[in-house]
Amino acid sequence: MLTTGVILILASVGLVQGVFISFYIFSIKSGNRKRHFFLGLFLLGLTIRIGKSVLNYYIPLENWQNNIGISGILIASPALWLYGIVLFEKNKEFTLKTYLHFLPFILFLFFIPFVPRNGSFESFWNYGIAVFHLLIYLIASWNHLYQNKLKVSKNLFGWYQKILLGATLIWIHYIGNLLDFTYYYIRSPIFYSLLIYSFSYLFLHQHRLQMQKYSSSPLDKIDSQTLYEQIITLFESEKNYLNEKISLHSIAKRLSVKSREISQAINENANQNFYDFVNQYRIEKAKALLQDPAFKNEKIATIAYESGFGNVTSFNLAFKKKTGLTPSAYKKV
Repeated sequence: MLTTGVILILASVGLVQGVFISFYIFSIKSGNRKRHFFLGLFLLGLTIRIGKSVLNYYIPLENWQNNIGISGILIASPALWLYGIVLFEKNKEFTLKTYLHFLPFILFLFFIPFVPRNGSFESFWNYGIAVFHLLIYLIASWNHLYQNKLKVSKNLFGWYQKILLGATLIWIHYIGNLLDFTYYYIRSPIFYSLLIYSFSYLFLHQHRLQMQKYSSSPLDKIDSQTLYEQIITLFESEKNYLNEKISLHSIAKRLSVKSREISQAINENANQNFYDFVNQYRIEKAKALLQDPAFKNEKIATIAYESGFGNVTSFNLAFKKKTGLTPSAYKKV
């Protein structure tokens, strides 16, 4: 009895969270609205489907209620695929024909009173059609992901890959449901709840949803890498990092691009923010000076200023963070 209660709580909380996140995504006004719409629709469709399983496990549902739950798959499947398209193709325009992918869902709802849900072969067959429908869109989505692997950033690729992995694992659970209703039936809601918790963590803490800060940037993966190489060339040839007043704006102006694009190129290719990137060069310069016999008797403050730091405190903190040693300790090594 206790185990049953715990299962109900875990599954129910996951469902509530799924509904909340879905409608929160729908409400986002910034960024690409189509991305938010399709991602929210995908999560809502899965939540409807899993919600049916949770309710039916504890409360006998009418046939039409069961069928509404099954229809969630017919929403989630095309939404998952279309989300991947708008995720990787920023200026993608859709026509009315695109939305015909949701026609099976509309038709299913229309024919709900006539769809059998009594455990018969016909009921099993209709359930199988929904699972097969998800499989088709999963294949299309995975294919689209790897076709664009070289065109998008690692963060973007990894984000969509995680969503597809979660959807694929849910599909595997539903195949188990087809083969053994008793064993898999309540496992899927629990598993989905865990996926929702994981998704929430990524969404709230890592910001890899497509409202992420570079989602509206014109830079694709190749452009980002090219700009990053230009930044490195500039730093190594002109040693801009030695100027304590260096800024995103000054580097962007020097390369005739936007400050946001400089930040994106460094973040995506070096996994650093701008100032950590600058300090990396400064610390390498400082390490060389600390080991240079010509600077043997110089004060740490002098080394800091010669390396581009504006004060000794920030120099000490940055140096120890990077090397694990204070400048003074490093000098004695």
